[in-house]
Amino acid sequence: MLEKVPLFRNRRDFFHLLLLLFVLFALSISFEFYNYKELTKFDSQLVNATVLKQYTKSKFTKTGKTKSYQVLKFKSEDGFVFYSTASKKLQNLKYRKVQLEAWAGKISFYEYMHGFYCFSKILKIYPDDSYKTRLNTFIDQQHKDKDISLLYQALFSAKQLPYELQKIFSNLGVSHLIAISGFHLGVLSALLFFLIKYPYTFLQDRFFPYRSYKVDSFIIISLFLLSYLLFLDSPPSLLRAFVMLIIGFVLYDRGVEVLSMQTLLLTVLLILALFPRLFFSLGFWLSSSGVYYIFLFLIYFKQHSKLWQFLILPLWVYLMMLPYSLVIFANFSIYHPLSILWTSLFTLFYPLEILLHTLGYGDLLDVPLRELMHLGEGSVSIEMSSYFLVPQVLLSLLALYKKEFLALLVTYTLSIFIYAIYNVA
Repeated sequence: MLEKVPLFRNRRDFFHLLLLLFVLFALSISFEFYNYKELTKFDSQLVNATVLKQYTKSKFTKTGKTKSYQVLKFKSEDGFVFYSTASKKLQNLKYRKVQLEAWAGKISFYEYMHGFYCFSKILKIYPDDSYKTRLNTFIDQQHKDKDISLLYQALFSAKQLPYELQKIFSNLGVSHLIAISGFHLGVLSALLFFLIKYPYTFLQDRFFPYRSYKVDSFIIISLFLLSYLLFLDSPPSLLRAFVMLIIGFVLYDRGVEVLSMQTLLLTVLLILALFPRLFFSLGFWLSSSGVYYIFLFLIYFKQHSKLWQFLILPLWVYLMMLPYSLVIFANFSIYHPLSILWTSLFTLFYPLEILLHTLGYGDLLDVPLRELMHLGEGSVSIEMSSYFLVPQVLLSLLALYKKEFLALLVTYTLSIFIYAIYNVA
């Protein structure tokens, strides 16, 4: 068996890559700065955008009265995200495309990249006839329970869940299963690989035996996943997974070691060079962290059997990501550790639900799902300072070089897990 070669043979190769990525980053950031100057050229500008969030908020006025208004989160066609406010009487425009006049003339470039607030006035509401809306309507028609319908819309079309549902799934520790990410992309890739295999080999034996199934199936699967990625408006975690899939196959096809930190580093740097706005995306960094811990696990435990790895990996990822979950979401329940089981079962549940919804029987598992969601309605708040992530991140990086730091990392995450269990016991 031929031995896989490392991605970087020497420092010169690494610095050549860094130079190329710097050039790409310079071009990307220049393009963003051009769009920023166009937006801020005048006091106001016409913007076409999609409404990502819409919710009501109240505040006390100087006279002691309560004033209610609506907060809207927009994503423009150029990719920048901003917030604005509107009258409480404004109709529900969530996920609708609108044209508005935005007064963003005084924002900084950092605010433009990170997200900003500005006054705006909606001028036009476009007809709601997108393919994504049609898909969500198709899903909704198969469910009597509104919450279950919203769950599947989040799973298949990346529709954002209401805060109440987000909290339920966070309590159960399965938020990563609901938000479309690289995990879903992996399941879809495996499903497509086996669906394509037999029709392709049948035609290959008769018409093109000289072709490679691995290469052709990868091209077909990549085109399908790219279409799905664009259909969903390129969620950061899914974008990271797709780029990593492309890089991974290219390296694998050339005999380069794929399951390495070098591959992950290349993927992260390439994505940030092409899409610098993702530097401010929490979802992107959480997704990348999850892959880092998977690779760390495979580096230290690759000598164990595939079955052992399959059984232990969900537990490992759960423990490693738990500190981030508690710091960011600050809620925990006695059922939270069961997410290890749900993560394993999801690899069967996800393709099954795709099939059931395609056949029109999407409500078949609504009753057990509703019972599961009931379990997530109770939780405790565990407030943890972001300083708790400092030792987590340091030990995670040092564990790459010495096994002793890996032992300390496991001890630290287990301590946080025991502390969380103690608070709900």
